[in-house]
Amino acid sequence: MLNFLSQIKTAPWNIDLWGNSVFQYGVALAIFIVFLIVFKIFQVIILKKLKRISETTTTDVDDIMIEAVQSLKPPFYYFVSLYLILPFLTIKEGVLGVITGLLLILIVFQIIKAFLILVDFIFDKLANKKENDGGEKMAYSYLGTFSKIMIWAFGLLMILSNLGVDVTTLVAGLGIGGIAFAFALKNILGDLFASFVIFFDKPFLLGDNIEVGNVKGKVTKIGIKSTRIQSSQGEEVVMSNQDLTSQELHNYQKLEERKVLLSFGVVYETPLGKLKQIQGWLEEIISKTENVRFDRAHFSRFDDSALGFEVVYYIEVDDYKKYMDAQQEINFAILEKFEKEGIEMAYPTRVVYQR
Repeated sequence: MLNFLSQIKTAPWNIDLWGNSVFQYGVALAIFIVFLIVFKIFQVIILKKLKRISETTTTDVDDIMIEAVQSLKPPFYYFVSLYLILPFLTIKEGVLGVITGLLLILIVFQIIKAFLILVDFIFDKLANKKENDGGEKMAYSYLGTFSKIMIWAFGLLMILSNLGVDVTTLVAGLGIGGIAFAFALKNILGDLFASFVIFFDKPFLLGDNIEVGNVKGKVTKIGIKSTRIQSSQGEEVVMSNQDLTSQELHNYQKLEERKVLLSFGVVYETPLGKLKQIQGWLEEIISKTENVRFDRAHFSRFDDSALGFEVVYYIEVDDYKKYMDAQQEINFAILEKFEKEGIEMAYPTRVVYQR
């Protein structure tokens, strides 16, 4: 009997290796394989259910979940399964700490990947809207990249904190360094944030006619740092986005109609009967002009050398050239009518009497 017991103790499966018997290692390996199989089956089942759901819905949330589940790769399974079999083995504290740390890194990495998938989905969807131009797509791309950097930074701080590193001091140091870095690049960062204001607030779009300060012209390009304007004189003006958003800006492209205030005078020698007819003539001329709405016309003042009239009308176009063409047509028609009726336009005169 004693001989039998001694044989059992010396059997190969009872040989001690690093604090555990071969039998214990065998059991742990079997459990490890079972966990791997369970994880894979679980992933396949979840994917099938999600794909079945996605076929019956119009939302994109299930597509994001499918991509997140598919991102779970074997290294993640291996370490989770390895961690789950540790209670069946006698492991030194140092080795256990290393395995736990690696598992933590993998879990955080997997969470980061899930958030990155979400960020890609959100910003790709925003950037690919039909009404977005190339500038807006670039802005969304920059925002997506910035969001990913922040996610990675937060994940790294989580890992360091769980590994016992004092992240408070690290964050404080990074904050001071970040302030110094931002101060050194304040003009570039100012233009960058101003470009986001332009892209998302949309004070103007490509092709709009705008006026900023003493610059007036058509917007030809909106970039991350600057905007290019084709001025009315023909040259290209490059303005920083920070300057554009810090000044009063007039966008003439947004006009549905343009108001025109016309003032002129006729000579004092004009007969009263003709003066009374001028208002009707002006209304007739303006009303029959295409895309023009008459508002009012009045004999408004007695000037030194003229009887003053004031006319208000609206040109119902947003195109600047058509706006100027309509004004020109009305001015020519007024001159033609006055010439036909013998009415003389006034200009500064002085009468000298001699005794």
